[in-house]
Amino acid sequence: MGFIFSKSMNENMKHQQEFMLMNAQLQLERQLTMQNEMRERQMAMQIAWSREFLKYFGTFFGITAISLTAGAIKRKKPALLLPIVPLSFIFTYQYDLGYGTLLERMKGEAEEILEAEKNMLQLPKGMITFESLEKTRREQSKFFTDK
Repeated sequence: MGFIFSKSMNENMKHQQEFMLMNAQLQLERQLTMQNEMRERQMAMQIAWSREFLKYFGTFFGITAISLTAGAIKRKKPALLLPIVPLSFIFTYQYDLGYGTLLERMKGEAEEILEAEKNMLQLPKGMITFESLEKTRREQSKFFTDK
């Protein structure tokens, strides 16, 4: 009789462990999905910001380029065209970020770093562990109780 009861308890515990594992996996999948959704929304906001900024900066750049060109021709001073050079770099960068392939190139470079230069990503003193956190917490706790 005790053997049957023990066997039933073991089966119940096994089913409960499987349920807990499945539940933990589902929770982790939901967290990963949520984090990815947040990342995608942040990236979309960054691209949208860049496109909006490009509209304003493009207008500024166009007016400035036309004005400086007209001034250089009218006054016969080609030096007035020099500010167009750095402004064109900013304009090109913003255009590439908003409508070009900058994000794709950055993603490719990031993947290359993750694969080939893993040592660049290491934290000083290695990964944070529960033990190191507890040690710091205990030290801080002693510090505050000593005062």
